[in-house]
Amino acid sequence: MKLFGTDGIRGKANQFPITPEVALRAGKAITAVMSEQSSARRRVIIGKDTRISGYMLETALTSGLVSTGMDVLLVGPLPTPAVAHLTKSMGCSAGIMLTASHNPYQDNGLKIFGADGYKLSDELEEKIETFILSHDLPDHASAPGHIGKATRIEDARGRYIEFAKHTADNISLHGLKIVIDCGHGAAYFVAPLIFRELGAEVITTGIQPDGKNINEGCGALHPEAAGALVKQHGADLGVSFDGDADRAIFTDAHGNTISGDRIIALCALSLKSRKQLRGDTIAVTVMSNLGLHAAMREAGIQVLTTGVGDRQVIEALRAHEHSFGGENSGHLIFADHATTGDGILSALQVLRVMKETGQPLHELTQCMEEYPQELHSFNVPAKPPLDSLHNYSLLLQEAQKALGENGRHLIRYSGTENKARVMVEHPDATLVKHWADRLSDALLDAISASIT
Repeated sequence: MKLFGTDGIRGKANQFPITPEVALRAGKAITAVMSEQSSARRRVIIGKDTRISGYMLETALTSGLVSTGMDVLLVGPLPTPAVAHLTKSMGCSAGIMLTASHNPYQDNGLKIFGADGYKLSDELEEKIETFILSHDLPDHASAPGHIGKATRIEDARGRYIEFAKHTADNISLHGLKIVIDCGHGAAYFVAPLIFRELGAEVITTGIQPDGKNINEGCGALHPEAAGALVKQHGADLGVSFDGDADRAIFTDAHGNTISGDRIIALCALSLKSRKQLRGDTIAVTVMSNLGLHAAMREAGIQVLTTGVGDRQVIEALRAHEHSFGGENSGHLIFADHATTGDGILSALQVLRVMKETGQPLHELTQCMEEYPQELHSFNVPAKPPLDSLHNYSLLLQEAQKALGENGRHLIRYSGTENKARVMVEHPDATLVKHWADRLSDALLDAISASIT
């Protein structure tokens, strides 16, 4: 596959494949493939984050869809999980989100959801890709009388706001002061409204998108910005969203960033106490801290481990009919409410626990001990298979022997960027740093040598 990565199609805006030409063909391809899945639903919903390139892609994608007889519902800037929810609730055959998530504004992408609100299977993505890349794209153009219509849905924000509040039983947040950092992204309008309507005092930042400032020094990539405001205003916590608001990073009342694994742990324990953790099991990725596994074992909660990506977690939850899982990066999936990670929903669930227990976030997240862990992420000139780098394979064996049974390393390439990620974890922080540095330097050298 040449277009779809681990999270849809993504790349630099106005460069292949994120061009208006590809977007136009994508619209036609989506009609061809998704009509086979749900022939009666001739409508697609399109949302976007706040990148300037969203206008270009939205227009081209809409043209491809309506030219093939598909009606298009335009909702403007909304979080990815809102698009997933509205796809299902409004009876669409597909939903499309134009976003590159946490990437800088120069990037953009397409995330596609099926009629059930879930991301498409590999099989359907491959069919769409085949149509897009085909030089003789089948002509699905409709007769003039059957061309689709594009309609802007004015109440889309309100629909999602009411849904989000309902997932937390409209709990009162009176008495809580919250810092919300929307990263100048898709949540800039709806997120502050939701928390204010539930009664919280809200301090906002990152709510003035200009098309180019998304994720810039703010949001989930820079939770320290919210942390500083938490301390300045004496707030109870901070919540930082990424560009499309499908994940959230939390800061406590001291302004300290809380790891995603600690948030997963407190939510799992809360769900179990309310008898809402089906099978007393959660799903997490291989990136989750070993300390989370230990805490869950002690609480009588089983842990399913998946590959990296919220899609992998969601597939595991669906396959085994479990109700909760997530990633350390901030994706939390409350499967009884949503079909994808949802940063706003996650924040509401955390606030619910704080409100019901009367405990601050710092205390609630002491439910697990974290092993020291280092994650290095760096650009690479190529992505040769790791097992093809012979000397590096030998170094990995040496590292695992040194780390022993109480530690581990995980080396992988990013599925959405030209980056490699090296993670090392062990109770000895000095050993962690030594091997994280050594493995990162050696990988870059090995890749460079392989292409010369």
